[in-house]
Amino acid sequence: MSTPAHDHPLSDAPLSADPLSRERSHLAASRSALRAMREDVESLDIADVTANWVNAAVLEKQIEDRIKALADLSETPLFFGRLDYLHAPGADQAEGGEGELFYVGRRHVHDTDGDPMVIDWRAPVSQPFYRASKKDPQDISLRRRFGYTGGDLTAYEDEHLSDPAEAAVTSKLLQQEIERPRVGPMRDIVATIQPEQDEIVRAGLSGSVCVQGGPGTGKTAVGLHRVAYLLYAHRERLARTGTLVIGPNRSFLHYIEQVLPALGELAVRQATVDDLVAHVEVRGADEAATAVVKGDARMAEVLRRALYSHVAMPAEGIVVVRGSRRWRVPVYELEEIVRELLARDIRYGAAREALPQRIAHAVLVQMERAGEAPDDRVQNTVARNAAVKAAVKAVWPQVDPAKLVLRLLSDADFLAEHAEGVLDADEQKAVLWVKPARSVKSAGWSPADAVLIDEATDLVERTHSLGHVVLDEAQDLSPMQYRAVGRRCTTGSATVLGDLAQGTTPWATRSWSEALSHLGKGEAVVEELTAGFRVPTDVIAYASRLLPHIAPGLTPVASIRENPGFFEIRAADAGTAGVLAACRELLEREGSVGLIAADARVPELAAALEAAGIGHVGPGEETTPAIRLTLVPASLAKGLEYDYVVLDEPRAVVAGEPDERTGLRRLYVALTRAVSGLVVTHAAGLPPQLG
Repeated sequence: MSTPAHDHPLSDAPLSADPLSRERSHLAASRSALRAMREDVESLDIADVTANWVNAAVLEKQIEDRIKALADLSETPLFFGRLDYLHAPGADQAEGGEGELFYVGRRHVHDTDGDPMVIDWRAPVSQPFYRASKKDPQDISLRRRFGYTGGDLTAYEDEHLSDPAEAAVTSKLLQQEIERPRVGPMRDIVATIQPEQDEIVRAGLSGSVCVQGGPGTGKTAVGLHRVAYLLYAHRERLARTGTLVIGPNRSFLHYIEQVLPALGELAVRQATVDDLVAHVEVRGADEAATAVVKGDARMAEVLRRALYSHVAMPAEGIVVVRGSRRWRVPVYELEEIVRELLARDIRYGAAREALPQRIAHAVLVQMERAGEAPDDRVQNTVARNAAVKAAVKAVWPQVDPAKLVLRLLSDADFLAEHAEGVLDADEQKAVLWVKPARSVKSAGWSPADAVLIDEATDLVERTHSLGHVVLDEAQDLSPMQYRAVGRRCTTGSATVLGDLAQGTTPWATRSWSEALSHLGKGEAVVEELTAGFRVPTDVIAYASRLLPHIAPGLTPVASIRENPGFFEIRAADAGTAGVLAACRELLEREGSVGLIAADARVPELAAALEAAGIGHVGPGEETTPAIRLTLVPASLAKGLEYDYVVLDEPRAVVAGEPDERTGLRRLYVALTRAVSGLVVTHAAGLPPQLG
């Protein structure tokens, strides 16, 4: 049973004790209950319940995962809120009935009788914690938020939602939690999810969602919490079909990797697009113009034409010898079979596997007409006949996807034949290798080449589809990369996260409708997050000066932070002295510090930091209380955030990109990585677009 709103029997403290003491007692009791739940799982004996070693291994893995999911993290509060209902949830309010209270936390905790002590934040009964308001109290009389220092409960704050006399106020604890400094990887936001974010998090599994969100709007957190919610609401289905989170690079994935485990979800795979298409070893790189053409969706048609050019109409009939009988399949009948398979538009490999069975079936029809009664075994035998196998090899040969792409990029005539009317002469020249490779293994494949091979592989054999895919920083993908991701969720749904203003590749998408079309999710709902929770007001206002130049028409982010943050622009002498001084100054404050610079300046800055005795790490490396500075190349800054940022030489960041528009977008990303403060240092002048 859940606890009546007027009583608190789960606490060992007397009813006369102050509320904070009673809540601390409930926290202690909840931790004890969670420990008991974990011990129950650890004590399970599976010796007599498994039929074989395979079952035992599977069950042991499930138990191991369950034990990990029940871990009590000392710095992570078991619950962060409380809801006091006016009536029992689900009851008819007209009938009255005593209200109940529920503690809302990261995972469900129950006592020895099975009664809930903490309710999972994803449960329907927890939803009013995020959605209820004075205008729509949703049968909630009181919403209580808790404040923590480390793992200790130190404060609480009440909202009497059903009391018309109490004015609505901004939650101080909520604001403090949003602005709280941090060191280390990204953490969950279950205590601070806003109503507009919650609507996206709890959207159904069947539909795809695209979230356009500027810096600090929480789009990455929304995507990760959506995965956690879907696993809660559709666990059995997603356990069969699988889930995947796709990020832009390894540093980003390392930054977010602890969010889902902190919510008790351990089975979600994380990968980059390059990981998904790793059919060959990537050792090369393309110039921007070449990569743009290779990433164009038209390349899919070129590949399809090149693949099916291997299919040849039969030149003669087939004679199948069985015992003393000879069965002839005439050439016109073979042509009909081949044309039918081509018209069905099935995968190249599936059609090739079906061809011998179709030929064998034609033979069996003749046998039946002759009075024989062949069965399936006879058909399979005929399909394996040497004459049939030879005909299939000649008509519908096997094709290796990597060799197909190798020939397209190496053979000008072969490319011209299949790109006619699709790519013009200049585009064909752009994708051709100057020095053709001799083999698949020796080729200097680029990331764009690997995506082409993935497309060709899917034309031959269908790619396995997952139940749900989250694609973050999606604005940077090429159309062919979108197609590669879309293949992984053809029968599932997707959550697409990004910001058109932060597109920093030459092929960055210009509209979500275009991107979703390439992904195969044209029906997806596009939601826009415009409330900024992470970036200070002065910082986002300054960065937004670039929007008319990089994403005209996009709604600027409006920071809801009460704390305006720390923002300063400093003209500095040439060299690194000004940068080092800013780093030292910010390191005197609490929290993480990021030094972001153009990629070409990183070696010089690294040497200067080392000479000055300022410890630092690179993106993806763990910071510590002793070393809180991360030196970040501008190309890797996307998706990361730091309490304080020093941005070195904005002009150099812009100049480091192939064109000004991409450079300004890179600068927009770099300017918006700070949660509490930003110092911009420059010896050269600032880009004119910043005013």
